[in-house]
Amino acid sequence: MEIILHIYTAKGLREYAFAAAEKLRELGKLDSKEHKGKTALLVAVTASQPDIVQDLLSLGADISICDVNGQTALHLAATYGFPRVMQVILFAGLRVDLEARNFEGLTPLHCAVISHCAMMKAINASSSSSTWLADGSLQTQAEDKLMCLRLLINAGASVLSQEIKSNKTVLHLAVKEGNIHLVRFLLSLQLSNMQAFINMKAHGHTALHMAAGLHGSPFQEELIRLLLSRGADPSIRNLENDQPAHLLQSGDTGEKVRGFSLLTTSLPDV
Repeated sequence: MEIILHIYTAKGLREYAFAAAEKLRELGKLDSKEHKGKTALLVAVTASQPDIVQDLLSLGADISICDVNGQTALHLAATYGFPRVMQVILFAGLRVDLEARNFEGLTPLHCAVISHCAMMKAINASSSSSTWLADGSLQTQAEDKLMCLRLLINAGASVLSQEIKSNKTVLHLAVKEGNIHLVRFLLSLQLSNMQAFINMKAHGHTALHMAAGLHGSPFQEELIRLLLSRGADPSIRNLENDQPAHLLQSGDTGEKVRGFSLLTTSLPDV
């Protein structure tokens, strides 16, 4: 019966899934897991079945259960970029841990940022090749992933949270991948502590350090200008005692960026 519920859920057979779920609830097995550690709820999330997600939650499915990778329903919705599923989870009236960590030390918001960055890479790679999807499906997926980000932040997910492995915030993650679209979005947020957010360190590096190290990125200059305009401190040094300007590439491009008055204000002779 447990496996049947998972199958009905994965196939989107709502009425059959609901009937099976009711029976399993009576048996106390609504949150039974399949071989990958997923409950029916997690399967419904992964299969992008918002109506079945809503049904399972109404029947008492545990919103906090995670799979073998420590991924909760919110992590999965954020990773796959399913805004309708995320809306159901966030607006179900249940207590949802927005700062839950998976086994990689990532919150759902971190997962959403990483997923969006991967999608933007795919778009940039395919836009100049024969694999470009004429129907714009990649762009639609990117918009869905950004919507998931908005939903999480609006629900109270903290942009200040740092992932466990290297202490990166969502801004560090976006800048490191040269995701100009996401950086613009994050820097447009109305935060009372925007300057502190921008100057947070990940293993000694600020977002400005990371932008300075994006040699070859077509968005390096704009990223640096954006960060400086929102309060990035060019005088902060990393663990190697380098300021951001020390990490710029050599050559004309590096010299052009190094010429930003704000970036070199406090740079001593080296």
